[in-house]
Amino acid sequence: MTMRLNDLAPAAGARTERTRVGRGIGSGLGKTCGRGHKGSFARKGGGKIKAGFEGGQTPMQRRLPKIGFRSPIAKLTAEVLTYQLDKLEAGEVTFAVLREAGLVSTTAKKAKLVVKGELTKAFVLKGIAATAGAKAAIEAAGGSIQE
Repeated sequence: MTMRLNDLAPAAGARTERTRVGRGIGSGLGKTCGRGHKGSFARKGGGKIKAGFEGGQTPMQRRLPKIGFRSPIAKLTAEVLTYQLDKLEAGEVTFAVLREAGLVSTTAKKAKLVVKGELTKAFVLKGIAATAGAKAAIEAAGGSIQE
């Protein structure tokens, strides 16, 4: 037997009829139509208050202190870890070399070397910032940093 368009029907219970309010006491939703008596929620267009509004009391977002700081520079600076740098060939390392190796994202404008893991090869960093620990690790491996 083939199915026809006029045979299609939604699953049982998938669609419910809309509730018709204001149709007499017997319906259970007559007179006030389930809105109760008076107040903003009983009125047309009522009950719309902005998020965070606390009835005139100073709202929570204004009572709590402002904390934290997000540096706009951090968004443009990529972190390179020492163990990642160790995977490269020893020699001169610039920002372009890091980008080619895929250690720096395309949105980053500069890079900073941070200590994590071992560094066994000697590298000469050019135009790459480094933390105090990273500088010590580079120099201990026989490399140097040029600004």
